[in-house]
Amino acid sequence: MRFDPDLISALRNARHVVVLTGSGTSAESGIPTFREAQTGLWEMYRPEDLATPDAFERNPQLVLNWYAWRRELVSSAEPNEAHRAIAKLEKLTNKLTLITQNVDGLHQRAGSTDVIEFHGSVLRSRCSEGHKTESLPDSSEAQPRCELCDSLLRPDVVWFGESIPEEALARSFKAIEDCDVFLAVGTSAEVQPAASLATMAQHHGAVLVEVNPSATPLTDTADYALAGSSGTILPELITALEQHV
Repeated sequence: MRFDPDLISALRNARHVVVLTGSGTSAESGIPTFREAQTGLWEMYRPEDLATPDAFERNPQLVLNWYAWRRELVSSAEPNEAHRAIAKLEKLTNKLTLITQNVDGLHQRAGSTDVIEFHGSVLRSRCSEGHKTESLPDSSEAQPRCELCDSLLRPDVVWFGESIPEEALARSFKAIEDCDVFLAVGTSAEVQPAASLATMAQHHGAVLVEVNPSATPLTDTADYALAGSSGTILPELITALEQHV
């Protein structure tokens, strides 16, 4: 793909680049999107019926089993070319902040260091009463409990009806106000509040770049809308950037 020289110049001269990634990026590693993940035993359930505080209170073992299955999907996946390209972009730019809606940890495995996990991670558990967050407990324990209060541990993710963690929001807003280039990668731009981050960045004067195979609500307003998979476009963008460094 041939890139606009102004886009390459904007990336090369950027003080601060912010990248937002969505489920499309993980899908290229074979991880189904949230609503596509219901197969086999889980076909009878809707994600909206499992990923809620009410569902966990009603049947914690069912929810824990579902997340154990999702962790198996994540554990068998590997970072793809998009993950690696973003990690490389971090080294090529003055400063890069990565905000991800994904909960699989693939960006960290690819080498990204400044990652804001907007929706948490299936690779961690936390006390259902908010006392502590920790790595996954022994899988042999059916319903693991907090060492401090004996409450059930739950996946450290944001469920339907819950707010984005204050720290993640604050860090994201601070990065958006400071950045001069914002890349929206593999996101449908429909799930709030993540969907509004690109518009906010553009409002603060950032160049908005979208990478997505399909049109989204951002496409018409983006300064550069790059149609295609992130695993194809981002490595090509990195190559073009390296040739102009």
